[in-house]
Amino acid sequence: MSPADTIVALSTPPGRSGIGIIRIAGPDSLRLVGSLLKNVNFNPEPNKVFLRNLYDINSEEILDKVLIIYFKAPNSFTGENIVELSCHGSPTLLSHIVDSLLELGARTADAGEFTLRALSNGKLNLSQAEAVRDLIDAQTYSAVVQASRQLNGELSTRLQPVKEKLIEIIVPLESALEFVEDDLPVNIASSVHEKLKALSTLLNDLANTFRRGQLLKNGLRISLVGRPNVGKSSLFNALISSERAIVTDIPGTTRDAINETLNINGVPVTLTDTAGIRKSEDKIEQLGIQRTERAMSDSDLIIAVLDGSAQITEEDREVLKQVSKYRHLVAVNKSDLKHLDISDLTHKLSNSIFIPLSAITGSGLDALRSAILKAFAGSGSWETEFLITNSRHYDLLIRAAKSIKSSEALLQSQASEELLLVGLYEALSFLGEITGETTSEDVLSQIFSTFCIGK
Repeated sequence: MSPADTIVALSTPPGRSGIGIIRIAGPDSLRLVGSLLKNVNFNPEPNKVFLRNLYDINSEEILDKVLIIYFKAPNSFTGENIVELSCHGSPTLLSHIVDSLLELGARTADAGEFTLRALSNGKLNLSQAEAVRDLIDAQTYSAVVQASRQLNGELSTRLQPVKEKLIEIIVPLESALEFVEDDLPVNIASSVHEKLKALSTLLNDLANTFRRGQLLKNGLRISLVGRPNVGKSSLFNALISSERAIVTDIPGTTRDAINETLNINGVPVTLTDTAGIRKSEDKIEQLGIQRTERAMSDSDLIIAVLDGSAQITEEDREVLKQVSKYRHLVAVNKSDLKHLDISDLTHKLSNSIFIPLSAITGSGLDALRSAILKAFAGSGSWETEFLITNSRHYDLLIRAAKSIKSSEALLQSQASEELLLVGLYEALSFLGEITGETTSEDVLSQIFSTFCIGK
């Protein structure tokens, strides 16, 4: 990346739309736009919208009437001059405008280059820059809330006091190393020990939110399994609030896996309705059962469905035996018709959670949704608690906490200050990698390669 380059990219998704936005950033952005306007002295007032005719650079043909906003350095997203053109969303028109700007001397922006320039110019730290991507990729409102909190700097705000306290501890240790030959006084050593213990606990508590944060970011894959005609498709339709799967009284109606996405309390879920598991000579049904077995192995959670209005069959027992190898729940469907005595099953499958419900009346569905989330992350609000959603951040928090713990153990064993300082400086470096102060160029390149071109 060269800050001397002027870069251009389409910032709205490709394809036909009402509006397409082209972003130009860099020292020549005004000059290039002026060429498209046939106005070489184009110098608009910053932060105001202007309506102008945009021309073909090789003729006097008007291509479009566009809205133009100029953001003057350093008061822009990247910290440099930026011009945004809001055009009509014809893919052909937008492509021609971008090509014209390239012909005039701009360069196509790399993936995430606008955000990388914002990082380089001090407009964002690295954790905020990553939150830009997370906000764009958010699949639920709860994920949007978490990404917005990180974009506003909450993670770096939480880490700053930790860095400052580490430095407060490092300074007297450095002084002792430099000027004092004796061991640290007992009162100072005790104080340092308590501070280190508090810091490692704080970092571990923050890292422990990652399990819940990953659910918001990546979601869950859940499969409904059971013998034919227990109501899997009815439960599938009830959970997604749509008649997506065909429901009949004929066993074996579902021959292939059906996928649908839904939102359970802010967590994106991919739900799969599978073919009923039973012995069959029907080749098509056999293929469906094979796909059911693959769906089970690929799922984060399996919901085994029983018919609560009928007695347990050998096919039911076989299904429960298969799902016992995986993380699972047992949904006792049709519980509105008859209460099935499952005491024998609950005794034999003491590690299984049984949830009575009715896909027809809706009773028990809320209990099932709660059990799904509790199986992974316990209870709590997804929107009020700050969560770690980035695996890179989680890894660095754990490593920082371990380094502090290492120094804490060395302090208790009365090791030299020089050895104590190794772990403390490591912890500072790991925390600096989260916000970008000590992140290598290779890591930055890897992070920003996952961004879209126009951001």
